[in-house]
Amino acid sequence: MNKSANLQNSLMLVPLIGATDSLVTALGVWLMFIVVISAFDASMAALRSRLIPASRLLAGVLLAATLTSCAELAAQVWSLQWHQHSGFYAALIALQCVVLEHTGFFQSAWRERLRLCVLFGALMVGLGLLRELLGDAGLRLATLAPGGFILLGLLIAAWQAWPRPAPSH
Repeated sequence: MNKSANLQNSLMLVPLIGATDSLVTALGVWLMFIVVISAFDASMAALRSRLIPASRLLAGVLLAATLTSCAELAAQVWSLQWHQHSGFYAALIALQCVVLEHTGFFQSAWRERLRLCVLFGALMVGLGLLRELLGDAGLRLATLAPGGFILLGLLIAAWQAWPRPAPSH
């Protein structure tokens, strides 16, 4: 795994831990992520060839901030209560757009981009559902941010401990 993939994945960890305290918040942040990333990709695809490399970063920052602000306003109109729970994660989506553009993510194959977005969504929804179920069952720590870190650590440990068949040669 290279440094740019580490940066992309570490930025996705923040909403994965913080925005998954409930299923509704996780779905909303993931939906906002998909909408903003898709609009950013389409817009930058049209602009990329017309911009000199030095101005791409500034254009990406302005475009990401604009799209995220529009998505935040739409979320606020759609559901003020959800918007209040989503917190600052929309701003992190704008930062994620800029980082993905800078690391060349949008020049990769569309299947790889789709795979990352679906994987991120599955993790968001799965962790949100699990944390909500554990919170409803009386384990209130699961709905707090430290509980999210603990739960994600346990899930990663379980994934690594899961027996896998040995590859045949």
